[in-house]
Amino acid sequence: MDGSDQQQDGTKTKSHGEILKQQIIEGCETYDRSWSSILLSSFTAGLEIGFSFLMLATLHHFASGYFAEEVVFKLMAFVYPLGFILVIMGQSILFTEQTSLLTLPVLSNKRSLGSLFRIWGLVILGNLVGGLLIALTLVWVGPKLAIFTELDIEKIGLHMVEYEVFTILVSAILAGWLMGLLSWLVTSSKETVGEIIVIYLITALMGFTGLHHSIIGNIEIFSAMLVSPEITILEYIQTLVVILAGNAIGAVFFVALLKYRAFVFNVKMP
Repeated sequence: MDGSDQQQDGTKTKSHGEILKQQIIEGCETYDRSWSSILLSSFTAGLEIGFSFLMLATLHHFASGYFAEEVVFKLMAFVYPLGFILVIMGQSILFTEQTSLLTLPVLSNKRSLGSLFRIWGLVILGNLVGGLLIALTLVWVGPKLAIFTELDIEKIGLHMVEYEVFTILVSAILAGWLMGLLSWLVTSSKETVGEIIVIYLITALMGFTGLHHSIIGNIEIFSAMLVSPEITILEYIQTLVVILAGNAIGAVFFVALLKYRAFVFNVKMP
């Protein structure tokens, strides 16, 4: 193969079949990791995504004096992707980004449904515990550094829980769908810059529209619960469970119906 052919192959867009096979292989590799490795990677992701919350609270604090509240929340969408970029490019395991990826080996009969639920449990546990730890840290250090106040934390958290349960569920389903799409598009990207752009655009869309993401939402709501009597522990748990369920439904639906089933008959599995 000459240089021009190699260059053409390097720039050629991946087919749906190639993306699907790569995602199945990556999903199987995650299943083959030890439980301690999965838990530690998930814990790291929970910590790292907290940097999105750090930026959200800081921007809310400094922009609130210049813009109306609803405008401030729209502006926050531009810094919302930071934690996601750190997590995904750092290859830590994030539940919502990995939900669809981990479903594919089950759909292709390479792993069992029970193993899927076990690994989901480990990932969720690691993500949530990491999120709680970074939330405790940021709630303390933010006011100390005067980069945001408890009022900023409260407003961000209340913004997450002010909706009816069904509304939150549908919002979370859409967010899960987008995260499934993000995973697909990142796999299709050939360049690091392209991956970062995809992550930024998808997560900024989630932030701008206010869709509910379980892992960063865990940090937002838990932090607000620590500083505000308006959010109870029951409300925190209920909202978190609804968002987790919605995210899982959205990502699985995206992969099972719109990607896997659409192309499985034309793809030779590895």
